[in-house]
Amino acid sequence: MRILVTGTAGFIGFHVAQRLLRDGHEVTGIDGMTAYYDVTLKQKRHAMLREFEKFTCNEFMLEDAQAMENAFTACQPELVIHLAAQAGVRYSIENPGTYISANLVGTYNVLEQVKQHKTPHLMMASTSSVYGANKEMPFSESQRCDHPLSLYAATKKATEELAHSYSYIWKLPITAFRFFTVYGPWGRPDMALFKFTANTLAGKPIDVYNNGNMERDFTYIDDLVEAICLLSKKPPLKAGESDPGASPVAPYRVVNIGNSQPVSLMAFIEAIEKALGKPCVRNYMPMQPGDVPRTWADCSALQALTGFRPATPVQTGVDAFVAWYRDYYKVPACP
Repeated sequence: MRILVTGTAGFIGFHVAQRLLRDGHEVTGIDGMTAYYDVTLKQKRHAMLREFEKFTCNEFMLEDAQAMENAFTACQPELVIHLAAQAGVRYSIENPGTYISANLVGTYNVLEQVKQHKTPHLMMASTSSVYGANKEMPFSESQRCDHPLSLYAATKKATEELAHSYSYIWKLPITAFRFFTVYGPWGRPDMALFKFTANTLAGKPIDVYNNGNMERDFTYIDDLVEAICLLSKKPPLKAGESDPGASPVAPYRVVNIGNSQPVSLMAFIEAIEKALGKPCVRNYMPMQPGDVPRTWADCSALQALTGFRPATPVQTGVDAFVAWYRDYYKVPACP
């Protein structure tokens, strides 16, 4: 297939594009190479993708409507996987304008091109953060998500609503997947696993928010990629399909992708310590604005649609990340 992927220099987009290329697809990649974190890491990911003959690299901002149109026209995609976004709950407090620009304007530009080119299936990333103030666990796609706790969550929920309206008016098959704390090799430096590993190896303390009273549904990157690939073959072709995230009026659905097994922050830190072979020095902090104390994905819809459910144990995933980190940054194992 001809597939257009946004965010190919990012953590998730890189892994998705790499899998698609290994499966023999033609992939057109788009990334803005923003300086939100170390651009060298993004450049290395794109360099690895360029080694594939069927990868076409584009580096421009999602907000550039003309560049977006040119990329779609050149690719004529049969599938679009929109993963690029300004991520991060805490950064949205410091720099809110980047979220409005990248997430809302950028997604609008993607939707416009999907409409113009009548792309058979658009897949787009959302986040567990949209569940916001919801108390009922596990989070199910059928729950209302009307009370986001961060600007990041608000913009991602807004992109879901934008996509639904396009799906309804122009009958565009769209799948929005809600990611639950994705981690693994080539991960983002602003994520807890990366920061905890880097600080501990450097002999620095780690900041443990809400005094450690947090739980996350950690999802290993390979499981996430597998779920996306399987969902790509299940476009919502009509309104009113039976899964809980399906729209009653449009060919549109939302799907949770998580491990369905919340892990306490303290247990996560212990897994990092085991992988590193040295203890983490904890600096206990209060809860950060915009954070939620717990996430937990109901993935029964994903399993019903694809027959697949993420299940990689946290220790396995943490071990893989630490091994990658040591190799990438040339950090020897502890004696």
